Amino acid sequence: MLEMLLDFKENRTYSVLCIGSHCDDIEIGCGGTILKLIEQNKNLSFYWVVLSSDERRAVEARNGAEKFLENVKDVTIEIKNFRNGYFPFVGAEIKDYFERLKRNVQPDVIFTHYRNDLHQDHRLVSELTWNTFRNHLILEYEIPKYDGDLGHTNFFVQLNETLCKKKIDNIMATYLSQGEKHWFSDDLFMSILRLRGMESCAKEKLAEAFYCRKMVV
Repeated sequence: MLEMLLDFKENRTYSVLCIGSHCDDIEIGCGGTILKLIEQNKNLSFYWVVLSSDERRAVEARNGAEKFLENVKDVTIEIKNFRNGYFPFVGAEIKDYFERLKRNVQPDVIFTHYRNDLHQDHRLVSELTWNTFRNHLILEYEIPKYDGDLGHTNFFVQLNETLCKKKIDNIMATYLSQGEKHWFSDDLFMSILRLRGMESCAKEKLAEAFYCRKMVV
């Protein structure tokens, strides 16, 4: 499989924008990739946005972001409280937020939800990401759920076992509010990593996968 190497230059800082509808979406969808980027590149800044939360989950979301970004000096974390499950019905308010967001950050790469995700909140966030950021590398991550909407990804980030374990351990230790949900388990998170690792012929058998709709090489 052809490997593309990103040409990170030592004399500039690269901006990463991570957008999640809910408090654990970013970590589940692209946590391993974030850890790998931080491990390989010292000149990174992160703008981390969670759009829906309540009082308890907001604390978890901030703790989760801080765990993943502990080795990054330049970090902005925003936790919003748009109504969970109702994003299409408050879309104008969320659109206004995205318009403010683009004035605050000029990202080199954006991680957001999959455009064809069957969760209505995820889908709207993906649409607004593309509406707002028109000349950026956008990678759409996947979230496993009962809807069965895992699709045919085309962009893979191969990971080692250490990074995958750190990703899953961070998620499980942070989001205690989700522990009773039948889908929230370390074996499920590992199974997706293993599946995408197999598809991308990963040397260590593990990978995260994304949908990349536009890329300039």
